[in-house]
Parts: sequence; C-alpha cells; structure tokens
Amino acid sequence: MDEPIKNVLIDMDGVLVSGRNLIEGAPEFMQAVRDLGLEYLVLTNNSVYTPRDLSHRLHTIGLEIPEQRIFTSAMATARFLDHQRPRGKAFVIGESGLTDAIYSIGFIITDISPDYFVLGETRSYDMVMITRAVQLVANGARFVATNPDPSGPSEHGLIPATGALAALIEKATGTSPLFIGKPNPFMMRAALNYIDAHSEETVMIGDRMDTDIIAGVESGLRTILVLTGVTSRDQVARFPYQPSRVVERLSEIDLGNYRKT
Repeated sequence: MDEPIKNVLIDMDGVLVSGRNLIEGAPEFMQAVRDLGLEYLVLTNNSVYTPRDLSHRLHTIGLEIPEQRIFTSAMATARFLDHQRPRGKAFVIGESGLTDAIYSIGFIITDISPDYFVLGETRSYDMVMITRAVQLVANGARFVATNPDPSGPSEHGLIPATGALAALIEKATGTSPLFIGKPNPFMMRAALNYIDAHSEETVMIGDRMDTDIIAGVESGLRTILVLTGVTSRDQVARFPYQPSRVVERLSEIDLGNYRKT
C-alpha cells in the first residue's frame, strides 16, 4: 500500500502562476497544504531570481509563499557543484538568482582557470561573455547548465532561454552540458533533502510531462499532472511514462484523501 502523503513538491509556472497572473485556485490550494500540516516546496527551473525575489513577486499578485519554501534550479546547481568540488571556481553567465546561490556555497566566480562554466537564465546576452565561455569550455572547464528549457515566455513574447544558449556553446565546442534542473532527478533529490523528505511520502504536482512528471517518476514520487499549463490531455498518452493522476485544475486535488491512502 502507498504511504500517506506528507510532502508536496509543486511546480510554479503553469500550476500556481501563468506569467504575472495567479492561476485560479492557487491560493486556496496552498492554504489547504498548510492547514494539513504538510511539508512543501515550490519548485522552478527559473534561475533568474533568488527565492526572496520570487517570494516578493508572488506576494504582489496575492500568493503568500515564504522564501524558505521556494527551491530553484540555481539552488540545485549550487548543491551539485558543492558535492562535486567544494569551494571551487566557476565562470558564470546568469542573473543574481544563480550568482547568489554559487557564492553561498563558497565558490569563487572567475574566468581564470575555473573548474566549471555554469550557464543560467539571463536577460542580457553578451557576445564577449559567450566567447569567453566557449574558450573556457574548449580548454577543459566542465560545462553545467541550470535547465534545458530552450525558450520561455515574457511580456513581449517568446524569448531564448538557457537551453538555446547552451546549444550555441555546445555547437561551438563539441561539449554537451549537464543540465541540473528538471527533468534531472538530481533537482528532485536535492529538493527532498532540503525539507528532509522521503520520496515514498511525497507527491510532485506539475504541468509538464517532459520535465515535472518524468522527474517525479524517475525519483520514485507520486505525480499529478495539472492541465493549466503546457501539457494538454490528448498529449499525455503519447509518453511512455504516465502520471499517477491527471486533473484539470488544482481544486480537484484533495490532499486529505491522499493522506489516508
């Protein structure tokens, strides 16, 4: 028999928010999680913002999520680097969400003989920085990226994301990056460790079969696909892995029943 649910990992974009707008039912669902006394983390592949920044942005649109309850791909990437080479050196292309996470583990950010080149989301693509990254990777710096998403939404339409820039650098160097964020199970394991949770007592809620759900399945979690984001119902059957449950919206999930499973 399945263990009762004690922990909830929930994707942010497409589940709780869509752009700068709350998805219907998100505040009520998060309040239900708190009322049940469940441990939870909001996950995001977005490495631009720090958890404090994201908490503030969510607050301004009516969703109260403490910064301690937000876990980003930048945080997972920093933990990976710390496991691999404590207090190492990295050349970084990314915003404050990534640089803060890397500084927090005692890494030095430099372009002088770095152990790693770390790529994250950025809003200012600089050919000088990209050229330096290509040179460093070609000379042996290990290539790590926060997430594989090739594009993302903005107020002005589609914009290139980490995966697109990673493809450019891979093409120039012949070196493939290791992506740490979803769907890499490392991010899920890092999130579980962050709240001292066990996989058999945890559910992953997301809107994308190719990131959220596969990451949950490969990490041994129960999974719920919410159809308020990227994946539509008619696409689900095409995947060789399946979620534990598919729902139209968060309001259909009764976590009280999951606790009694």
